Amino acid sequence: HVQLVESGGGSVQAGGYLKLSCTASENTYSYCMGWFRQAPGREREAIAAIELDGITDYADSVKGRFIISRDNAKNTLSLQMNSLQPEDTAMYYCVAERLLVGFRTCGGTATVTLFTNRGQGTQVTVS
Repeated sequence: HVQLVESGGGSVQAGGYLKLSCTASENTYSYCMGWFRQAPGREREAIAAIELDGITDYADSVKGRFIISRDNAKNTLSLQMNSLQPEDTAMYYCVAERLLVGFRTCGGTATVTLFTNRGQGTQVTVS
């Protein structure tokens, strides 16, 4: 299984920004990737996904504020988070899943929380 390590979390004031990064232990060319978050007492929320060809998908809660991107040459996934609000406070997780043979799409945010490879998470706190 690919190992994922997130970085870039922290504490910011409302309206601020952060950029999360995720580094994979192996080549990511064949992996569907995404981010989900989880706040205490709440369910996991898939917030962003990116296909192998770079097509992106976002949850309505972050659309227009967050940008997901990938750099397969560096085995990295990023999440630029702008206009952060207190409700964005959560632990953020990078996830990845190898695209199954016979499938042409990763499925967008609908499948992110099902991915089996997950990082340890990075905390984002907005006050």
